[in-house]
Amino acid sequence: MAKEEKKDITNRKTKDSAFTTYFGNPENASKLYAALGEEEVHPEDIHYVTLEGVLFIARKNDLAFTVKNRVLVISEHQSTVNENMPLRDLIYLGRTLEKLLDERAIYRRRQFKIPTPEFYVFYNGDAPHPPEKILRLSDAFLEKTEHPMLELEVKVININLPSGHKLLKECRPMYEYSWFIQRIKEYLTAGWARDTAITQAVKDCRAEGIMAEFMREHGSEVVNMLYTQWNYDDAVEVEREEAYEDGREAGITIGRAEGKAEGKIEGKIEGKIEGKTEEKRQVIYTFLELLGEIPEDIRRRIEEEQDGETLKKWYMAAPNATSFEDFRKCMKV
Repeated sequence: MAKEEKKDITNRKTKDSAFTTYFGNPENASKLYAALGEEEVHPEDIHYVTLEGVLFIARKNDLAFTVKNRVLVISEHQSTVNENMPLRDLIYLGRTLEKLLDERAIYRRRQFKIPTPEFYVFYNGDAPHPPEKILRLSDAFLEKTEHPMLELEVKVININLPSGHKLLKECRPMYEYSWFIQRIKEYLTAGWARDTAITQAVKDCRAEGIMAEFMREHGSEVVNMLYTQWNYDDAVEVEREEAYEDGREAGITIGRAEGKAEGKIEGKIEGKIEGKTEEKRQVIYTFLELLGEIPEDIRRRIEEEQDGETLKKWYMAAPNATSFEDFRKCMKV
């Protein structure tokens, strides 16, 4: 017995990204499903079951919805693809089923049927990536076996226009979204400022009839959505460079050596987010997410803090934190 069947259970406390807002429209989601599953569906067949804080912490770039006999978990990666997506999706599926199912059903002797899960990541970062790639949970197992008793596969699809993936031909909403992102990238490559590039790309969409309804409804929000998203990915890139240079995988704490973390973060991030409390929170979340799922007390304290200087101290300390307890000492939680 499903819980309150046909009722959406979406849980969102903060704004979604442009991606989740766009495909949060059942019309677009139904066309995406049809292209992925090669089966026609209608917008009324889409029922969102998106959860918060499972796949991503600092940004909302994931969606989950049931349609017919399936449940799809999809996410967008603007930068590099996270190799832990199969593990994250496993956790996501478990929590989704908890929401969907009557907890008494699993204790009955007769087999209970569940929606068939499918997992997708849509990649539109700048690094070279094949049109398709499969990530497997078993790749993370400490001991490899020929036939693992538990497996979960995530299909990564490159939605950059130059990839030529068939999804771009078969799903018009995905093509238009990718066209929009590609236009922003072209302006950035040409040396345009980020805000200007995004604003002009929105104007181009309106002029070309790309994502027309979406732009009419959300045009004023899109610039802020994408600015936050690119800020997040820049912060991840800074952390990645620090991890490489300071030998994080060898156990050396990031940013300890010769003040590298402070120098690079000041140079690459502070100038972009000085005085903007929400962007500072995003940077803090970016680094803390690397330690695992952020505890509720820390998240609440970050959300409640309004003083820009305090947030600045926290986002400068976050890359150096080796544990959440370490970060609590910085916050004096």
